[in-house]
Amino acid sequence: MAGWSCLVTGAGGFLGQRIVRLLVEEKELQEIRALDKVFRPEQREEFSKLQSKTKVIMVEGDILDEQCLKRACQGTSVVIHTASVIDVMNVIHRETIMNVNLKGTQLLLEACAQANVPTFIYTSTIEVAGPNSYREIIQNGHEEEHLESRWSAPYPYSKKLAEKAVLAANGWALKNGGTLHTCALRPMYIYGEGSIFLYDYIYKALRNNGILTHHSKFSVVNPVYVGNVAWAHILALRALRDPKKAPSVRGQFYYISDDTPHQSYDDLNYTLSKEWGFSLDSRMSLPIFLEYWLAFLLEIVSFLLSPIYKYQPPFNRHTVTLLNSVFTFSYKKAQRDLGYKPLFSWEEAKQKTMEWIGSLVKQHRETLKTKTH
Repeated sequence: MAGWSCLVTGAGGFLGQRIVRLLVEEKELQEIRALDKVFRPEQREEFSKLQSKTKVIMVEGDILDEQCLKRACQGTSVVIHTASVIDVMNVIHRETIMNVNLKGTQLLLEACAQANVPTFIYTSTIEVAGPNSYREIIQNGHEEEHLESRWSAPYPYSKKLAEKAVLAANGWALKNGGTLHTCALRPMYIYGEGSIFLYDYIYKALRNNGILTHHSKFSVVNPVYVGNVAWAHILALRALRDPKKAPSVRGQFYYISDDTPHQSYDDLNYTLSKEWGFSLDSRMSLPIFLEYWLAFLLEIVSFLLSPIYKYQPPFNRHTVTLLNSVFTFSYKKAQRDLGYKPLFSWEEAKQKTMEWIGSLVKQHRETLKTKTH
């Protein structure tokens, strides 16, 4: 494995940063190319500090820029592709999501073939498997079940097609006569320090006297800590580069979960924030079937108004289903093929995330003090 290099797309993101932090510890790794549209000053500072361990080159560019991708892939041994647009509320234009998530992945695969990159790891999502109905119960699901999302919503649809493209590219001939080998990882809902979903949820609660809204008390899911998802990418990389392990990993997808207890999203949010005085909204919520059909009516209203006005419903059938399903998965296949086991325990993950939420609460209080003086 001497003298190898790795390109990480979406390196400035929630997951991408964690992958880069773990990558610098890898043996014989000479260079990391961190690609993202833009890097914030604090990200530049963090990556600069990592230079003492491994050379980290920050590349600002667009996943749809073919020339940028060709340059980024040149001389690279491995590509870890985490860059994507995540949107469950259909706020972002459909074409933008399809372009970044699907076309961007296709362009990157082509760039790898041209630049003779032999290893490609794709960050997929649990949403490519569903859930398709809140009535359907999947507990400790596994890869052999071949579950597939039937939603036409742009995020799950684009990720599903992109994953198919990645797995279909396994075995492609490279320009130099070599072979491209690929795999995909399907993490559960990812939580942890820096999660934009948790950040928005906590700030919404802070503006609501510490009351956490509940939209998902009927769900049973197994969220996964960001550090463990990053670790799974490192193990996938090692496996695809290991002649003994690689044959069973090539062209495969893996569900990535950890030992976070199976619970509702509401319970997870409350567990992570209750130490800071947050409490769950005690008001009654609508039965799921009523919420689902109300979402359908709002979607019709949005469609009818679309020629003259862009109405954004507060929720849709996809989000109602996503937030209220029994949908949990096992990581046994990843354990068997990749040697995966969580790097962080539930207690460690919980503690780290709680401390981060505490820092958000403190920051919010400081802001309020400044405004009142």
